[in-house]
Amino acid sequence: MSGHSKWATTKHKKAVIDSRRAKSWAKLIKNIEVAAKLGGADLAGNPTLFDAVLKAKKTSVPKDNIDRAIKRGAGIGGESVEYTSIMYEGYGPNGVALLIECLTDNKNRAAAEVRTAMSRNGGNMADPGSVAYNFSRKGVIVVPAEGTTEDDVMMAALEAGAEEVTNEGDTFEVITEATDLVATRTALQEAGIEYDSADAAFVPNLKVEIDADTARKVFRLIDALEDSDDVQNVYSNFDLSAEVQAELESDED
Repeated sequence: MSGHSKWATTKHKKAVIDSRRAKSWAKLIKNIEVAAKLGGADLAGNPTLFDAVLKAKKTSVPKDNIDRAIKRGAGIGGESVEYTSIMYEGYGPNGVALLIECLTDNKNRAAAEVRTAMSRNGGNMADPGSVAYNFSRKGVIVVPAEGTTEDDVMMAALEAGAEEVTNEGDTFEVITEATDLVATRTALQEAGIEYDSADAAFVPNLKVEIDADTARKVFRLIDALEDSDDVQNVYSNFDLSAEVQAELESDED
């Protein structure tokens, strides 16, 4: 997951300041609404909502937008939201595996947009189960490297049940069982270590290293999928070597 994480982190930083900010905010707001609907409006008693709000704040979503999303999700004030979660499976260029997680109020629209993005960008839809078996539901915590050390993160996280900690350069990535996510991020907090995000995610059991040309095609496909308001997350099994990352970063120069 390391290569994908580095790419996603870099893209996320750019998304904060470019024209995709509105779409990014919309997806974060949707996460808040769903968390509030499932667990209530109290952040102290709803860790999923707490982390959804934290992530939105770190992406500069205005406080008024966050507060309104919590009320809509919890049904406070008469407003309510109703979303359906759908997982699509597919393959990108050179057989890269993709899990496409949707949160939508219109199944037909979501299906059409996913299929269109896949067909126009070198992807193919797959039968249910043919891709998902290679992924496991995990907790993923991203810790900024500034102000802490890998040893400090490992000490706090591993004692709380984390499976591994990887150094991604600007950040440390902590992987846990999904059921240990809250306990691990709480342990980091208690150790005085800040984190950027704590999410349940699908992590590949087996990663496939790809070259720069394939990576460019995969990124283009994932960008097209994420352009859909209904697509919340795209998970993949590709990995990038340091050399390929350097080549891709030179594209931006």
